[in-house]
Amino acid sequence: MVSPSSPRLLSTLLADRLGALSARPFLRSGSPARGHRRLTCQATRTLSNLVDALFNRRSRDDSLENNPRRLRPGKVSPRLSVPSHIQLPPYLNSRQRPHMNNGPEIHDEKGIECMRASGNLAAQVLKFAGTLVKPGITTDEIDKAVHQMIIDNGAYPSPLGYCGFPKSVCTSVNECICHGIPDSRPLEDGDIINIDVTVYLNGYHGDTSATFLCGDVDDEAKKLVQVTKESLDKAISICAPGVEINRIGRTIQ
Repeated sequence: MVSPSSPRLLSTLLADRLGALSARPFLRSGSPARGHRRLTCQATRTLSNLVDALFNRRSRDDSLENNPRRLRPGKVSPRLSVPSHIQLPPYLNSRQRPHMNNGPEIHDEKGIECMRASGNLAAQVLKFAGTLVKPGITTDEIDKAVHQMIIDNGAYPSPLGYCGFPKSVCTSVNECICHGIPDSRPLEDGDIINIDVTVYLNGYHGDTSATFLCGDVDDEAKKLVQVTKESLDKAISICAPGVEINRIGRTIQ
């Protein structure tokens, strides 16, 4: 049973069913396997977006006027600048999305060293960003602090300019699921905020995120953050050579 108060769950269930049905005709076609995956992915995304449009309209009882805790967007400040000596990711010079690799990437010793460096910097930046979380601070202020730390370390903030994204970090507050744009809204006591940091250093991206508690958070929100962290840790624990990627998703689920 899906109650009227659960439109997101309903849309997810329908998207899964429609996505599974949409994949069948493509799998029977005579195009190469790589084309199968691409067409299936596009069809599933299209159907998911359609279902969202049909079922995720806010009801009158859940409007901004009747729910003062609902997230209200603030003003987005101008894009921050990056010093000219910092290496830019290739997608900044193209209007197209970066292509997705369908196969594995095997890195040499130097590549692995660069991956560790970018990942280590991203972890340090995320830890610093978490110390800034408190009632009254705006996500725009967090963005500026994160931006400065990244460029001070000779790296580029990967979200900035990616497919038009206007900020250097993603800040997703409360019901914002992911990739929230930092703005002028101050954090409030009881909020939870996911901070998603990605840095581009020596040709490699380091990407990490975590959800932080702001002030006095209720038990329901604390449990959400706790269970999510446990799911992440369990998924990481199974990662090893030869493990299929879909096992990560099943472990989290």
